[in-house]
Amino acid sequence: MPRRAPMILAALLASMAAPALAAAPTGQSPYAALALTEARVATIGFRLTTANAAWCPVRQAQFGWIWGDPRLYTADRRTEALAAYGAEDQVHAFIAALAPHSPAASTGMRVGTPVTAIAGAPVPDGTGDHPFARITAIEGNMAARPVDTAIALHIGAGHVVTLTPVAGCVSDFRVEANEKPGAVADGRMVLVNQGLGDFAADDEELAAAIAHELAHNILRHRARLDAAGVDRGVGKQFGRNARLFKQTEVEADRLSVWLLAGAGYDPAVAARFWSRFGQRQGRPMFQASTHPNWRDRVASLEAEAAAIASLQRAGRPLHPPLVDAPPPLE
Repeated sequence: MPRRAPMILAALLASMAAPALAAAPTGQSPYAALALTEARVATIGFRLTTANAAWCPVRQAQFGWIWGDPRLYTADRRTEALAAYGAEDQVHAFIAALAPHSPAASTGMRVGTPVTAIAGAPVPDGTGDHPFARITAIEGNMAARPVDTAIALHIGAGHVVTLTPVAGCVSDFRVEANEKPGAVADGRMVLVNQGLGDFAADDEELAAAIAHELAHNILRHRARLDAAGVDRGVGKQFGRNARLFKQTEVEADRLSVWLLAGAGYDPAVAARFWSRFGQRQGRPMFQASTHPNWRDRVASLEAEAAAIASLQRAGRPLHPPLVDAPPPLE
């Protein structure tokens, strides 16, 4: 049985079944393909959050990892799945991906390393029977820690490593074994479908998509929409609800270009990615009223990239719009 969707958005979970593992290249385990996408997302997420930390009004400790858990897999597939990470321990949570040059990578840990204790305490087990309960508890534990305080991890057979996180924008990252090219943000988590990694032409395009979701979290869009009393059900597509959702999409587009620039990516890649995404095969026949038309989206992204280029030519410092005082949702 494949990995199932984590508890990010209750409404989303209520409406979707467990997705099948995305198809892997011939001869490659689907779990190995998933592990490669996790490595890409861990690297991009760490780069985007830490390079742009000074622009983020709320920060958290960033370690540069994605966690895995044997509980995500049924007994008949567990050995195959763990082998994709080089993990042998079938009980403890483990490191599923490491961003190069991150605090976690600098300790000498590798992908597949089991973690048996955190700061001398047992690894939090989580609540409920959801397969991601333990990972959710670990992520919450780590995100709450000071960004400049060292922490000891007990790994393997009695070994201890010490690492000091760095400050980054608020967000953790996961990859879902879903072949649909999509992603979602809930305020502190960015969930990326494996299909999005497959669709992106390169890591810069994947960074453009992730930067858009990260921008939603930085701008507190979920909390602001909730405060505005939007309807997340059928009414989402109509009237004021659709207008407010569309406003958050436009804001996330604008900020994403600056996040790319701040992390050293080419700002122009955002327009390239969304142009391809808007014209992809299998896209919905009708444009959702909660999102801008892809041509309008690309034009907006190009305008932001041009503004950044103008500042860079003039030797002026970059400072993104919206982060200091997002406009009211109205």
